[in-house]
Amino acid sequence: MSLQMLWSLFLAHPSGAVNSLALFFALAGAWLCLMTRLREQRGLARVLAQGELETLDDGDERTLRINRFFYRFGATCLGAALLLSWFSTRL
Repeated sequence: MSLQMLWSLFLAHPSGAVNSLALFFALAGAWLCLMTRLREQRGLARVLAQGELETLDDGDERTLRINRFFYRFGATCLGAALLLSWFSTRL
């Protein structure tokens, strides 16, 4: 599709285009939060299977930081989706 056609589609249906962008952000944010949670659960299961309960409380600082980053980024995407969806109702 050419850029001119995409622009004419946006001009014809601006709320639908913005709402589609909001849907994309919502799916990306939700997927990121879910996959981060799954990654945490797998890490916890691996630690429990290896019997390293004393390291369970401490955890790896790098892993905790990256999980916090992914949760924040996912929440930001979900917030942006909410704002874009709200904005699309005003168009």
